[in-house]
Amino acid sequence: MTLDELKVGQAGIIQSIRGEGPLVQRRMVLGLLEGSTVAVTRRAVGGDPIEVQVMGYALSLRRAEAARVSVAPQP
Repeated sequence: MTLDELKVGQAGIIQSIRGEGPLVQRRMVLGLLEGSTVAVTRRAVGGDPIEVQVMGYALSLRRAEAARVSVAPQP
């Protein structure tokens, strides 16, 4: 499952981040690290962008960026 597939209020643990070079590094600098817990807090009308809670702060991601982050949903 990918981060963009989580519903508002649902959390998951980051399993991997697809991409290469600067794109992956940018996501890692923003706190999207393998093993981190991430939760979807809001979605804009139309579903883009997505706001997530990670490492204690809110982060907005484009849906396409969130689709590159694989997560294991938490119950």
